[in-house]
Formats: sequence, C-alpha cells, structure tokens
Amino acid sequence: MDIKDIDVFVASEEHLPYAPTICQAIETAAYARGTGIAKRKPEYIENKMKDGKAIIALTRDGQFAGFSYIETWEHEKYVATSGLIVVPEYRMSGLAKKIKHATFLLARTRFPESKIFSITTSLAVMKLNTNLGYKPVTFSELTTDETFWSGCQGCVNFDVLSRNSRRMCLCTGMLFDPKTTSDEQVLKNISIFNGVVDFHPQSQTEKQQ
Repeated sequence: MDIKDIDVFVASEEHLPYAPTICQAIETAAYARGTGIAKRKPEYIENKMKDGKAIIALTRDGQFAGFSYIETWEHEKYVATSGLIVVPEYRMSGLAKKIKHATFLLARTRFPESKIFSITTSLAVMKLNTNLGYKPVTFSELTTDETFWSGCQGCVNFDVLSRNSRRMCLCTGMLFDPKTTSDEQVLKNISIFNGVVDFHPQSQTEKQQ
C-alpha cells in the first residue's frame, strides 16, 4: 500500500478500540529491539486519545498503521513526544517521519511555549528529531518529574537508568527549545505541513460515506 493511502491525524474517542492493538505493537517492537521502548497499558493510550494528545495512522479501510503521543510535565514547561510505533509492513515507507512530524506539530500547536523532548535509542528517531531542531542534551536538562521517569519502568533498560541515578541510560535525550529555534526554521523540514495532517479530522465513517 502506498503511504498516500494512509491517513495521519489526531486520535479521538472514536479510536479507543485501537488501544489494545497499539499496546501490542509497542510490546512486540520492544521485544524485537530488546531495548528502548516502555510498555503501556490500553487505559493509558485511551486517555491520550480522549485528551487529544495522540496521533494515529490508519489505512483507508481502517487498519492500524502507526501511532505516537505527547504528554506535558512540570505544569506544561515540558512536552514529551513518545511511543512512536509503525507496524512492520509500513516501515521504511516514510510513515514514521510523517507521524513524528505530526506529533511535533501537535505539541507546538497545543503548547507553543513548552520545551519538547524525546528520549530514544533509535537512530532513525534521532535523525528525525535533529531535522526538527532538537539538540542532544544530558538528562539533567529534561524534566525532573518523578512520574515521567517512573514511566521508564516498563523499559527493559530501567535497571541501567536506576544504577546511574537517572543521569544516563542507553537512551539519548534530545530537546527542542522554542526560544532558540524559530518555527520558520523547522517548518521547511516538515514534509506534512500545509494540511496533510488533519488536526480536525472527520470520523472514519464520514470519510467512507
């Protein structure tokens, strides 16, 4: 299937039934990589959808293709982009880039004053982050919120993080600071800008009518 036949948009309550599938996809990817992805429960994913803090990718016939979400920390001082997942058959197609850009735009749209950060072991995600204006940083420059770091308990490398007193892990910390990087600099690198991602999407039922 061509990537043009996959819709990428902000998830809503309509997409709650996809939560178990998303969690399974995240767990499968974590097992395959052996590193770097924290497992999530369906209820957690459902809350992100209800809050308008998730991006989902679906084929025209409603098959799940990919997902990512955002979360705010320290009274919206920081926004984390997390959980980027693409099902195997759509990898290497450019879909991960499309979802990553959509998640970034969602964060910038909803929380324009917030610093956006990501921690990842994926070289591909690091490259995507760099193109969006993220810079590598030490963990000390990221949120100090205990709830965020406790979320890493679902990752197989949590013991590494704990042994190093949360100063370092196998993940690389990356940070976008809106005060030092203008949107004009970033948008030229965003392939999905100008309406390719629908931030006020019709439901799948409406699209099929």
